Amino acid sequence: MNEEPRLDDSSTPEEGSRWRLRAVLVGAGALIVFLALFGVAAFAMSGSTLGADPSALAKVETETFGGTIEHVHATGPNGRAIPIAVRGDRLIPKRQLAPGEEVSVDVVVKRSNLVGWLVGSEQEKHLTLHAPEARVRSRWLTVKSNEPPRVSFDRPVHSVSYGVPGHLHTRVFQHPRTSVSLGSTQAAGTVIVAGVPRTWERPGKPQSVTWFPAGDAPSVAASPAPGTEVTPATPLRLTFSKSVHKVLGKSKPKLIPSASGSWHQVDRHTLLFRPSGYGAGLSTDVEVKLPKKVDVVEADGSLHGTRTIDWTIPPGSTLRLQQLLAQSGYLPVDWKPTGAAVQRTPAGELRAAVEPPQGKFEWRYHHTPSGLKEAWTPGEESVVTEGALMTFETQHEMEPDGEAGAEVWDALLRDAIAGKRNPEKGYSYVYVSETLPETTTLWHNGHTVISAAANTGIPGAETELGTFPVFEHLEETTMSGENPDGSHYEDPGIMWVSYFNGGDALHSFDRASYGSPQSLGCVEMTLEDAATIWPYTPVGTLVTVEG
Repeated sequence: MNEEPRLDDSSTPEEGSRWRLRAVLVGAGALIVFLALFGVAAFAMSGSTLGADPSALAKVETETFGGTIEHVHATGPNGRAIPIAVRGDRLIPKRQLAPGEEVSVDVVVKRSNLVGWLVGSEQEKHLTLHAPEARVRSRWLTVKSNEPPRVSFDRPVHSVSYGVPGHLHTRVFQHPRTSVSLGSTQAAGTVIVAGVPRTWERPGKPQSVTWFPAGDAPSVAASPAPGTEVTPATPLRLTFSKSVHKVLGKSKPKLIPSASGSWHQVDRHTLLFRPSGYGAGLSTDVEVKLPKKVDVVEADGSLHGTRTIDWTIPPGSTLRLQQLLAQSGYLPVDWKPTGAAVQRTPAGELRAAVEPPQGKFEWRYHHTPSGLKEAWTPGEESVVTEGALMTFETQHEMEPDGEAGAEVWDALLRDAIAGKRNPEKGYSYVYVSETLPETTTLWHNGHTVISAAANTGIPGAETELGTFPVFEHLEETTMSGENPDGSHYEDPGIMWVSYFNGGDALHSFDRASYGSPQSLGCVEMTLEDAATIWPYTPVGTLVTVEG
């Protein structure tokens, strides 16, 4: 039978002390071994890692003695701080990031006091990464009849935005997916699409996606849509269902009318015409002629077999037309912008023609006749603007029809860029009063030049009331026509003639008296008075006849 060792009464004091010392040494050794093993374990298991995460921006993983997240600091590519929420071991941005945005993350992990005493109280981790991007796998889709087009991404997306610029529809998914239906029932079409992989990201730069019906015939989608309005600076994009080479070979589309700019092949399926300078100009119909017939995707998604695709470039705004005419001295008003001046470049002037800048019109002369003021309305078509256009057209050797066509707009913009002004100084206006005694008054640059006796039309051949621009200016001519009784007249050698309304004109005519209705609709004056007025009434000068 085993018995516990014990000290008998015969043991000496020295032997008891040795036994107790041996026990203390054994315990101390065990403690040292324990502490050593703990230190090794703490050192080996106190690390942490900072890496990417499939849902968060980043993830901090700590070992058994790794500690806890003490501080997180994140910045964007411009050094701007990005606020971060710490949810467990995941780091979530508090503001939306752009897909592909570079982010620098610094994390401080704090260990417990005991572990910290052994291996250090803190450890710092750094990570540079990019917010994930989702790209469309194929931008050219072939769709079976009655099936909606589906867009596939190279990674799952949390949401997707698609549509046309300025009108995007956004769908958010409960579970991320790589394939998204666009839901369209059109046979063909083009949209822009942006997929968002993470909940904390905003939509990035969209990609263009075009779908075509299945079949052997080549199709083309044009952007902007055929038949719509464009500006002279609008790029024209043609996206083909097959490669450009397969559809067109070595040929290129032809732009009609010819315009400054050039064609570029953007990718295997796409051609782009990028205008330069004034492009095709304002108030123009533009047509792209293809080397061969293709199915063109119309604005409603239907297909039309043709070789031509057309658009319309509308004229510039009436307000900008008036601003340009005023700045160049063709109107009785001045105009000045209230903000920054329009850039004197083709692009700047074309942009202003469509989107006129804010500004203010002011009358150039303190003493302006009321009839002239009443005929003027900023931003609206009027006889004042028509007359100024006719003067401009005459100065530029155009047919003076008073209409702002492509040629007129082109000349206006070129003059604005060059700073050219009306070579004829000042502004003239004629008003005829049928109040007896009848008079013709010439106003020029704020002053009355002459008020002369005149004759207007007799009953049955009255001079029409209203305001009209002079459209023909002759030093001498032969006048002919029909009298009220049906007989014919022909008067040669009529001097100082300014036609302003059909057959009605300002001119000289020899009469026994002046100041009463005697003509067949014209405004007659003495030879001397007509000669004084005529130099002030070139084409475009306004004539008002008042009752």
